Amino acid sequence: MSEEFEVKGLHEEVLEGNEESNGFNGRLAVMTAIMATIGALLSYEASVTLGEAIILKNEASIKKTEASDQWNFYQAKGNKQNLAELAAKLTTGKDHDDSKNDILRYNIEKAEIKKKAEDLEKLSKEADEQSEHYMHYHHHWATGTTALQIAISLAAIALLTRRKWLQYGSLACALVGVGFGVFAWFGI
Repeated sequence: MSEEFEVKGLHEEVLEGNEESNGFNGRLAVMTAIMATIGALLSYEASVTLGEAIILKNEASIKKTEASDQWNFYQAKGNKQNLAELAAKLTTGKDHDDSKNDILRYNIEKAEIKKKAEDLEKLSKEADEQSEHYMHYHHHWATGTTALQIAISLAAIALLTRRKWLQYGSLACALVGVGFGVFAWFGI
């Protein structure tokens, strides 16, 4: 005599539930798939904006270092100018005239170096501000992604417990996530 016993798991019971349950499960499955797709898009945008922010922050650091190098060069020219001024006071004749010419040349060189250093500092500041701008958007994208991940988790719990209010909670979290995505998309 051969008797067969069938052992069903929770997932089989959910799949073999009544019609009302199947409609609930189907809606949750579709809703979860949509949330996962939107979450993937938000996650991608979060990664892109983070990458841009990092690149711009690196650019700001490079420009700041270049500006610092120019200011050091400016200071070195100032020291040379000071030595030329001292030499002009201590010498006469041709050496005095050469020292005066050196003083004028160092003044012109310092002005050019100062302008270059200030331009580099400006570029550094602009890159830093752009980096902060991208980080702001990154936070919106990342918050939206997190809200959608929470929504997917709530949907899974709603599916297991068959609680409608969890389905609505999941939908609310998904809407919050999409809202953050919309804010980031429109630059708010």
